[in-house]
Amino acid sequence: MQTAPKKVINAWAMYDWANSSYNLVITSTIFPAYYEAITGDGNENTVDHIHFLGMDFVNTALYNYALAVAFLIVAFISPLLSSIADTRGNKKKFMAFFLTMGSIACCGLYFFKRTTLGFGIFCSIIACVGFWASLVFYNSYLPEIAAPQDRDRVSAKGFAYGYIGSVLLQIVCFIFVLKPDWFGITDSTFAPRLSFLLVGFWWFGFAQIPLSNLPANKPQLVDPAQSAVTNGYKELQKVWRQLKMLPALKRFLLAFFFFDMSVQTIMLAAALYGKSELQVPTTNLIIAIVLIQLVAIGGAYIISKLSESVGNIKALMICVAVWIGLCYYGFLIPAHDVYQFYLLATGIGFVMGGIQSLSRSTYAKLMPVTKDTTSFFSFYDVTEKICIVIGIFSFGLITELTGSQRSSVLAMIVFFVLGLLLLFYTLRAQPQFQNNNS
Repeated sequence: MQTAPKKVINAWAMYDWANSSYNLVITSTIFPAYYEAITGDGNENTVDHIHFLGMDFVNTALYNYALAVAFLIVAFISPLLSSIADTRGNKKKFMAFFLTMGSIACCGLYFFKRTTLGFGIFCSIIACVGFWASLVFYNSYLPEIAAPQDRDRVSAKGFAYGYIGSVLLQIVCFIFVLKPDWFGITDSTFAPRLSFLLVGFWWFGFAQIPLSNLPANKPQLVDPAQSAVTNGYKELQKVWRQLKMLPALKRFLLAFFFFDMSVQTIMLAAALYGKSELQVPTTNLIIAIVLIQLVAIGGAYIISKLSESVGNIKALMICVAVWIGLCYYGFLIPAHDVYQFYLLATGIGFVMGGIQSLSRSTYAKLMPVTKDTTSFFSFYDVTEKICIVIGIFSFGLITELTGSQRSSVLAMIVFFVLGLLLLFYTLRAQPQFQNNNS
């Protein structure tokens, strides 16, 4: 196959530009800091608890549990929806539905205050579901618009666009949050809530570019008389039967399950870890997260080039080994040490972009030639979501049991080590992965 025209590739990458504002502002910076501030008591030396649904939770653990619920929902619905999208040929409509739902939920967070905790938790779950569910359909376009030899480059381009776009909006939000007096803002909660509103508009607005330019997929429905749900499950069964005959893909998915469990959990918990455990001031925390995004742009491209030299699996093994070192370093950093936190952020940023981009493109390379790309990517997506559910739930549970997020960070090393061993097993079992075209 031939790679799609540049206009289509750029339009596809623009969805990363559109949705990454959610990932940066809502997942990584302003929302976690805002949540911690309005649910805490202002005393850095105490563990903050909050009452929700008749139970008491450590406030940071409740946030982790809410994210786990969101990812569990995505893991449950995405296989069925993606199979329906393949059989009906309407993946773009599903993508539009979920991104619209997510962007509206982000706008809803404008009304989130301590007195509306339940509404805020609900909107954060819906926004998370919208973001990750839309990515199922977005990712499935990669093998359709990029030839195998171009998938690493195209995947990296998407992540690079995402980092650039999200940083631009983050800077705007950063100004509102840190300099509210410039705009006559006196309500301390208004600037963060305005940021959530801006994310919703940014996400929905720029998403119209890929929705207008990406090609429509053709229906693969064998028997139109059957319901889409029935055909959806049949498609899933067919994909599962194919996976059983693709040992390389199965081994990679197992390795991915473990190392991505830690990657995604750390990315989701980093802001609250810095704020609550390391007691990094909000200003420095936001600077560190922006630093991660900027470094990640170069990291995505450099690691893509590394994969051309040593092969995808070896490049992923190098990334995972670096992550293990960063986890241990993060465990050792003393509270209030802003500069070491900046150093940690730089390291995380470099490998974060590369490992995500390379994982996606490696999976696309290992896929068989098929028209059911959405169904295949739903397996990738479900693997990712289940590992996030386990990872983020474990992080919250260990925090509640030990009273410290440091223990949770240390536990992430175990998952990384398992992922590294399984990548080594994949490499040893499939010698062809050692060449540059793997």
